[in-house]
Amino acid sequence: MSRMQQFLATCMASLMVASPALAQEGGVLQAVDEAFGKWLVEPLSAVLFFDLMPGQHEIPFVVAWLVLGAVFFTLRMQFINVRAFRHAISVTKGDYTDPNAPGEISHFQALASALSATVGLGNIAGVAIAVSMGGPGAVVWMVVAGFLGMSSKFTEVSLGQMYRTVGPDGHIDGGPMWYLSRGIAGLGKAKLGRFLGVLFAVMCIGGSFGGGNMFQGNQSFAALAYVAPSLEDSAVVYGIVIAAAVALVIIGGIKRIGAAAGFLVPLMCVVYVIAALFVIVANAGQIPSAFGTMFTEAFTGRAVGGGALGVIIMGFRRAAFSNEAGVGSASIAHSAASTTEPVREGIVALLEPFVDTIVVCTMTGLVVVISGVYAVPDASDGVVLTAEAFATVIPWFPYVLAIAVVLFAFSTMISWSYYGEQSAVFLFGDGARMPYKILFVIVAFFGPILHVSNVIEFSDMMILGMAVPNILGCLMLSSQVRQGLDEYMAKLKAGAFPTFKGP
Repeated sequence: MSRMQQFLATCMASLMVASPALAQEGGVLQAVDEAFGKWLVEPLSAVLFFDLMPGQHEIPFVVAWLVLGAVFFTLRMQFINVRAFRHAISVTKGDYTDPNAPGEISHFQALASALSATVGLGNIAGVAIAVSMGGPGAVVWMVVAGFLGMSSKFTEVSLGQMYRTVGPDGHIDGGPMWYLSRGIAGLGKAKLGRFLGVLFAVMCIGGSFGGGNMFQGNQSFAALAYVAPSLEDSAVVYGIVIAAAVALVIIGGIKRIGAAAGFLVPLMCVVYVIAALFVIVANAGQIPSAFGTMFTEAFTGRAVGGGALGVIIMGFRRAAFSNEAGVGSASIAHSAASTTEPVREGIVALLEPFVDTIVVCTMTGLVVVISGVYAVPDASDGVVLTAEAFATVIPWFPYVLAIAVVLFAFSTMISWSYYGEQSAVFLFGDGARMPYKILFVIVAFFGPILHVSNVIEFSDMMILGMAVPNILGCLMLSSQVRQGLDEYMAKLKAGAFPTFKGP
């Protein structure tokens, strides 16, 4: 650790010297940005976001793929998102946690680690974007997408547990990379499985550096600068702070990530939800009309081009960006959970879209709709619109929201570092762990400093693109999950599982 700390300190010192020069070379950065966009981002976007209905509706292929997959898994698993909901809460509490089960973190820590990668800017800014572009009805369809996405999370996390590996030292490796390669190989299609596993891993690493790292640092610094303009020239300092904080956590591995996420995510979720409830209660008389507006426009689409179909597309699209159900990322964190029952961890994971989309996104949507700020001509967008909505009742809350955005961004970064690390290990072996972590820390430093739009767009596409190989593999392996689910539910009904006192 001491050598690593010295190395990181050297890296940071070098970057502090180099960053001003890089920032001044706007022409070079702009040229690289334009070339990157022309030769990589645009062709990739044409494939992943291929419009299935050319015209005003704009149905991107990858979003339709996520939604259709979620519908299939909901039906295939016989509405596991409903019938296992209460059991999921009991497992998360620790009622079924065997202290001697193999794994590195608890069910709750696995859930918190995965939630920390999804709860954040998608809930705070994404909902505001959905309402401003698709009208209040978009919130209803975000909730529907979250409900269906619970089944996708169950399926991919169960597979992650089924095909994980436990090393001699107890270290866990798991996720779509492994169940795609090994699971599909078991179906007699080894080459296809390996190809899908490699494709997923490459996309996951790209997503971890951009959407899971640079974007988070960039937007969290923007949120701070919005409430404290005097910090606008402190991007280098913020980059150093965020990179150092990330380094301290991720070098400790998934145990430290789980512990950090287990503290930060529940805390910030509680603060955010309490503030949202305060705004909603303060406008209690407007709640019936707000729900009426949302449900009416959900089926009429008066506020968006394309009518009802247009608002449905907007709601599903923003939900897909928010909860990542079907993307496969959550199964990487859940693979490290201590359990001998793979399906049990899948049941825990179905709580993620519920918390992320059905609870947090609905709260944000109600605040934005009740406040009416979205309907103001030339209204702000994203996180600023959400801040303005809260400020209508709590004038000082934008400052708290800025802190929440920073902490949400930090928790997202540490979780995505683990996702990228596992992908690097899959591609290059165990020796890739530390080089990847060092590179991730360096990228974290540059996030608040550089604004290279195409890199961010590319990374976001990588994250959604992970759903293409992941859902295909989950479809092919869904029979194994269904068999495991039937066996597990039969044992649960018969009282065959011992219970333990939760923490």
